[in-house]
Amino acid sequence: VVTTYCPANNEPIASVRQGNLEDYEETVKKAKEAWKVWADIPAPKRGEIVRQIGDALRQKIKVLGSLVSLEMGKIFVEGVGEVQEYVDVCDYAVGLSRMIGGPILPSERPGHALIEQWNPVGLVGVITAFNFPVAVYGWNSAIAMICGNACLWKGAPTTSLVSVAVTKIIAKVLEDNKLPGAICSLVCGGADIGTAMARDERMDLLSFTGSTKVGKQVALMVQERFGRSLLELGGNNAIIVFEDADLNLVIPSALFAAVGTAGQRCTTARRLFLHESIHDEVVAKLAKAYAQVRIGDPWDPDTLYGPLHTKEAVKMFLDAVEQAKQQGGSVVCGGKVINRPGNYVEPTIVTSLPHNAPIVHTETFAPILYVLKFKEEEEVFAWNNEVKQGLSSSIFTKDLGRIFRWLGPKGSDCGIVNVNIPTSGAEIGGAFGGEKHTGGGRESGSDSWKLYMRRSTCTINYSKDLPLAQGIKFQ
Repeated sequence: VVTTYCPANNEPIASVRQGNLEDYEETVKKAKEAWKVWADIPAPKRGEIVRQIGDALRQKIKVLGSLVSLEMGKIFVEGVGEVQEYVDVCDYAVGLSRMIGGPILPSERPGHALIEQWNPVGLVGVITAFNFPVAVYGWNSAIAMICGNACLWKGAPTTSLVSVAVTKIIAKVLEDNKLPGAICSLVCGGADIGTAMARDERMDLLSFTGSTKVGKQVALMVQERFGRSLLELGGNNAIIVFEDADLNLVIPSALFAAVGTAGQRCTTARRLFLHESIHDEVVAKLAKAYAQVRIGDPWDPDTLYGPLHTKEAVKMFLDAVEQAKQQGGSVVCGGKVINRPGNYVEPTIVTSLPHNAPIVHTETFAPILYVLKFKEEEEVFAWNNEVKQGLSSSIFTKDLGRIFRWLGPKGSDCGIVNVNIPTSGAEIGGAFGGEKHTGGGRESGSDSWKLYMRRSTCTINYSKDLPLAQGIKFQ
């Protein structure tokens, strides 16, 4: 049994019974049986079921968003926005259900057809993190479902209530359509369940969202059995501001990217590179904006900034601030715990550190922004890329040549490469994910659906002859 706590006051909310390995075993068997039913349903009909799931979520959007605020700690408008993201992915998946498929390719042999056939992988395991307890499962499940897969979900133990609520909404839609609820299963549990999923050969694809450290362990366990994994791991994201940037865009963008969700997004801006000619001006304006951030209860509509998720996160925040000071950093604003119930810390700006300081290269899941000076485009592009992660990045400039150099082969090495917008707040229509230690996985839009399917190249001879490829004669 795990007790979930409200990050805004550290009061217990509920005790949630966790699944054991016997529960997991039974769930996998039921999910595999349910897949046989689901895979036989035509993709557009599967899309209709996913549309109904989106509608059911729409009807509960405020209450589910409020539960996200209660259990995760993000502000109410972000909690609702997260459910909206799942709804949007459902809408996207409906159209996609009539479009997934491969090309008919020209065959070099007369009387032959060459086609690509795409089939579901089978059972998709989805392990999600506390910071987006609804949306990340939505990205995975909506797309996996229209592709013909069953899903088995393990959410973060600290957001178990959200996982249960979402699963109940989905299960009702499935059962109303006389389909087995096990098409979308849930096992609440800790590392033992996650390890079982990673090692289980019946798990045809494992999608893991979490830290780079745990993601590496998951990847090795899955690879050991030659399984397929989809990894969405850490990010040490940078915003680069050139001397020609529009500061009316820069200040609100940096504020949202660094402070939104109390710095607990994988796309949170953690490094802000400022051209030396505008450094002091931007720091002053940003510090002024930080001072106006409305801190309070997540459910208060005026609140912009809520608590960190756990007491442990507060300790990590304090440790990182102390390390930054020891390495030569100056705390411009913030850096302390706020004296009130809950896990509240001050949004923090640190200056005067070198670009390669160890703490700058460390992803701390907290609202700490390291502000760094640069002189030249080439050096700052290299500094953007020198960290181990490669998730999100953004530049602010009006120089068209610079923009396209940034997007090109010698520019950002990240999976998300933005111009004149924040590092966070991605749309669902594009593929979401990153390179290097971020894991290489892609979820949500574009052609991410291909990761949830297996591809077969099919050659069909409809002639009475048997010509061989490459003109080979074998007689």
